[in-house]
Amino acid sequence: MNIRRHISTATLAGVSVIGLLTLSACSPASGAHTEDGRLRVTASFYPMEFLAQQIGGKHVEVTDLTKPGVEPHDLELTPKQTAQLGESGAIVYLKGLQPAVDDAVAQSGVKHVADAASFTPLEKHGTEVDGHHHTTGDNHSHSEAEGGADPHIWLDPVKYAEVAKGVNKTLAQADPAHKADFQKNTDTLVKKLDGLDKDFRDGLKNRSSDTFLTTHAAFGYLAERYGLTEEAISGLDPESEPSAHRIRDLHTLATRHHVSTVFFETIANPATAKALAGDLHLKTDVLDPLEGITGKSRGKDYFGVQRANLAALQKALGSK
Repeated sequence: MNIRRHISTATLAGVSVIGLLTLSACSPASGAHTEDGRLRVTASFYPMEFLAQQIGGKHVEVTDLTKPGVEPHDLELTPKQTAQLGESGAIVYLKGLQPAVDDAVAQSGVKHVADAASFTPLEKHGTEVDGHHHTTGDNHSHSEAEGGADPHIWLDPVKYAEVAKGVNKTLAQADPAHKADFQKNTDTLVKKLDGLDKDFRDGLKNRSSDTFLTTHAAFGYLAERYGLTEEAISGLDPESEPSAHRIRDLHTLATRHHVSTVFFETIANPATAKALAGDLHLKTDVLDPLEGITGKSRGKDYFGVQRANLAALQKALGSK
């Protein structure tokens, strides 16, 4: 009799402690978890959504603020999205890419926030030398927040893996019960990113040219990683028009560096790239900055599109 009463009291005590823990975990925002116990994660755009899904697996419900086909730089949030952001158990975003998201995150009051820009060093890309834009490794004709750092870290598999490790820590803090699973998923993802890095290294080894032309200066980190030079028609803003001076420079560059191809992307308007290619008698092809996946993407996910990017670069640079 006494034993039974002792067990039921202990059980009750345990239940009340669990109840308190559950309450305290959800107290800032009642919607931090779904009804079936998954952590609600809000991601700012596709590369952040992909990390949250790969690492969180079955323990998370991920909402992406940027719908497929929408240019992330132009994103405006609806009041509903802003409210939803405040209800998140965790947020995964990249500070400096989407001003509307930066503001909303700052005001959200959410405790567990993973800022990709804090997990790997950001760099400025593009410098003036002798009145011309010039870099070894990469080139941007102008910078996102004029003079700001280049945010396109996800296109470099090595930097993306560093971001993955940071997101893992944030999700583990937001949902400690599933820490081991998050770690296991992160290890798997990092291994795949290491494999992709090796594929880029090996695949671009024997090339006849180092220079490629793009509409959107998104590939600075990728170029730097593999010793290439990116020349962008416009700058980091895919919608901006190049100056006549820039177009003249590109004519010279294309001849000097045996450039065969002008790359455009799936989301932004390809008109400028196609006009330039016509002028220079060059081919056009797609290099995808992976800001979103649509039906037109050359791959179903990050890895599929990156492998398509590698194949396009190999073709354009004359890799054997």
